[in-house]
Amino acid sequence: MAMKYQLLADRLREELVRASGLAGYKLPTEQEISRQYRLSRQTVRHALRLLEEEGLIQRRQGSGSYATGLLPGAPPRQIAVMTPFLDDYIFPAILHDVSDIFSRQGYSTAVYATGNCVSAEREILLRLLEEPVSGLLAEGAKTALPTPNAGLYQRLQQAGASVLFLHSAHSELDHIPCVADNNYGGGYQLVRYLADKGHREIAGIFKSDDMQGPQRYHGVLSALRDAGLPIRDRRFAWYGTEDRRLLEERDGRLLEDFLRDRLGNATAVICYNDEIAHRLIQALLGSGRRVPEDVAVVSFDNSYLCQLGPVPITSLSHRQRMGRAAAEQMVSLLRGAAVRSQFLEWELIIRASG
Repeated sequence: MAMKYQLLADRLREELVRASGLAGYKLPTEQEISRQYRLSRQTVRHALRLLEEEGLIQRRQGSGSYATGLLPGAPPRQIAVMTPFLDDYIFPAILHDVSDIFSRQGYSTAVYATGNCVSAEREILLRLLEEPVSGLLAEGAKTALPTPNAGLYQRLQQAGASVLFLHSAHSELDHIPCVADNNYGGGYQLVRYLADKGHREIAGIFKSDDMQGPQRYHGVLSALRDAGLPIRDRRFAWYGTEDRRLLEERDGRLLEDFLRDRLGNATAVICYNDEIAHRLIQALLGSGRRVPEDVAVVSFDNSYLCQLGPVPITSLSHRQRMGRAAAEQMVSLLRGAAVRSQFLEWELIIRASG
């Protein structure tokens, strides 16, 4: 014979069904349920705990019990998050935010890493077609280059999954919304800042195979042009994903080559991100150059790396949390709303490097 709390849980499940699985629907208070069904508060708490374990409700201390949107008997709802690197310094904060928002809506999160390899991206997409998910939040592999995987993203959409790009989208899939930084505007902003400080010869280091690199470079060149400053191709260096691995292994050849062959008489360098800026400052100091007296260094992301080295880094910070913005857009997609691409603005955090 079923226990009292199990019978009560059955009745509350029926109430959730009548609410059509609407996320955020609030159940009556423990006191109201106890009075309505003439059961002890302990029995009510036991029943609510059971529904919480099933993922049907979320209990918020001091506020009450809220439906997650998952209907009783429905298969678990899951959103896949695909990223190039799990150890990327900006990813943990993004994952924390998206997982928190997804869980509040009754969705679990599955994380996949491509290593920024097109082949790994393809394998993951094929797996998701075999094991359907409600949605896919994806930073595609090598988005600055043509992809053979566009058709797989489209098949996921046709299978009913909501797809949203993060940071950058494949050019072949520009109809799919993307939550990204205003990379062009960021590059433009950094040049204007350096020009206002008197710098006339400005160099840069950018990533070549992800779309953020060309976009930031475009902003830099446009600002140099508009300010009447020289644009010197030899001042700009490019690196790809495989070169990033060399940097991680503390192979200094890339930056040594930059200092020897490209820096020339430039008095400032705009870096693709804080990782490059951090390593460049070490290379500059190791070569006897002072930062910022001889060479100023600025970058993107405003991560913990900005405070880690001998010279704190001037860097662009996200005005809005990327993970939260992306998760909110995904939730809107899942609810059937029309969603447009969103580009987040930057705020410059000035420190000692430039």
